[in-house]
Amino acid sequence: MLTSRERVALALNHQEPDRVPLDLGGSGVTGMHVSSVYKLRQALKLDPPGTPVKVVEPYQMLGEIKPDLMDALGVDVVPLESPRTMFGFRNEGWKPWTLFDGTPVLVPEGFNTDPEPNGDILMYPEGDKSAPPSGRMPKGGFYFDAIIRQPPIDEETLNPEDNMEEFVPISDEDLEHFRREAERLYTETDKAIFANFGGTGFGDIALVPAPWLKYPKGIRDVEEWYISTVTRRDYVYQVFERQCEVGLANLERLHQAVGERVSVLFVTGTDFGMQHGPFISPKTYRELYMPFHKRINEWVHEHTSWKTFIHSCGSVMALIPDFIEAGFDVLNPVQTSAADMDPAELKKRFGDRIVFWGGGVDTQRTLPFGTPDDVRAEVRKRIRIFGRGGGFVFNTIHNVQARVPVENMLALYEAVREYGRYPLE
Repeated sequence: MLTSRERVALALNHQEPDRVPLDLGGSGVTGMHVSSVYKLRQALKLDPPGTPVKVVEPYQMLGEIKPDLMDALGVDVVPLESPRTMFGFRNEGWKPWTLFDGTPVLVPEGFNTDPEPNGDILMYPEGDKSAPPSGRMPKGGFYFDAIIRQPPIDEETLNPEDNMEEFVPISDEDLEHFRREAERLYTETDKAIFANFGGTGFGDIALVPAPWLKYPKGIRDVEEWYISTVTRRDYVYQVFERQCEVGLANLERLHQAVGERVSVLFVTGTDFGMQHGPFISPKTYRELYMPFHKRINEWVHEHTSWKTFIHSCGSVMALIPDFIEAGFDVLNPVQTSAADMDPAELKKRFGDRIVFWGGGVDTQRTLPFGTPDDVRAEVRKRIRIFGRGGGFVFNTIHNVQARVPVENMLALYEAVREYGRYPLE
């Protein structure tokens, strides 16, 4: 019987293992909302009622996928993440908190919030309430939205260095964290290690507002950033150049620390697609993003055994040939609900050149609003399409959201277990 690490390795090399590998919680884009983790754990009788679940990523309020849940579902991937959250405080010092829907959770000690008069909840960078808030959870909501803190822009003094504050050499402390965690995960589990070291997501719009910085400088407004990729192209390119140099230097040190224990490297989560098509042209991708993606991917492939992972939501069919040319090994989330993202066509055109990590079930319609039978049928169909010949790691299309019926979640993972064995039906 294969180990999880061996199973994922075969799939990444476009070979058929004993079954389709499964990811849940390997990254911040392949996880599950904490309220859904709670419901799933309760349904599987892994905890007594009322046992809280840790929030390991407070921006999206993702829940911890503990080893007992991994074993119950057959998960093959574990995360190797930064010790700091998107809001800049460390994942430590756990304390109780309660979601608007009553779900009991544990949050890090830096998770310091204030209620607004209208019931919204404010979050602060590094948990420091003396700084302006950087996140807002609307009353009754399930997630935090970044608060745009855009200083006035003076074209005469605008300096690319202002958008580089977060791109710095990795600290010895963080380097030791990654070394220690990689060793622990490699020796104490048989799972494939999915690393996200950060720093290589060029233009990732979730990161542009920098909710972890107390007083961000430069261009930090989402709309202004997108406009700047056209009107201030040289500025953005200079930011990417500096970011790439720092990122490559950090990767060299990180590789020395973690070696070949890592199976997959999260390179970028920059979204290039909308629901109805790409929002940039292939020409723009090639001119502005591809040079830096190529440099990162080429370094990784020359110096390590890691596979490189790109997350881009939406309709990106027109850009996949360029993603492949840029050197990416893995595409996620494979949003088959978007225009021109037909699963059979994706597999036919690109299945021998890029691994599909996702696409397993539609999280916009089928999983939250379908019946358990609908979920089972879609999972079976996607496995039959994407799984043939390997090159497929099962994951939902992006994170499993809040308010998903637990019956549908159970049907999802039962179907993966039932239909995911090779040879496929």
